[in-house]
Amino acid sequence: MDELQQGLDFCLHDGEAKKYLSLFREQIKKWDMTMPPVTPLVSDFGLGKFPNIGLIEYWIANEKAAGYCGKYLFVFDGQTCPMHRHRDKLETFLIVKGRVMMDYGGVRHEMAPGDVLLIERWKYHSFTGVGPALLLEISMPCVVADNYFADPAIPLGGNYRKES
Repeated sequence: MDELQQGLDFCLHDGEAKKYLSLFREQIKKWDMTMPPVTPLVSDFGLGKFPNIGLIEYWIANEKAAGYCGKYLFVFDGQTCPMHRHRDKLETFLIVKGRVMMDYGGVRHEMAPGDVLLIERWKYHSFTGVGPALLLEISMPCVVADNYFADPAIPLGGNYRKES
């Protein structure tokens, strides 16, 4: 299955997604930025707690054959991208706007615009907005099954097992 479609399957839709996209667009306008013309993913990771656990993703490219991926990741103030790791994917984060509290390998540190962090394979990481924040992810291709979440309630990724 297409990776973007798998991501969309675990996103908010309709009114709730529109509400958060509207707030996101207001912030982007304040920053005097323009986002690429792609379908945004408003992800709550299947938990139904978007204001606390979630993010908005803009997939710029996910080129499996060429071996690269580029995405913008946005979190609202206090919103967290949950703790997870990747068996195969190596990724680099660049903070574009705002600040995030990054938890990487058990160490927490605040990152600001221009800060860059290489996320090594199989190292747990998460980040939380300290105010609204926009990150650029440059990585190997995104494969949904290569996300291993610390929270077993998240119904996707490599460690999730559906009940038979």
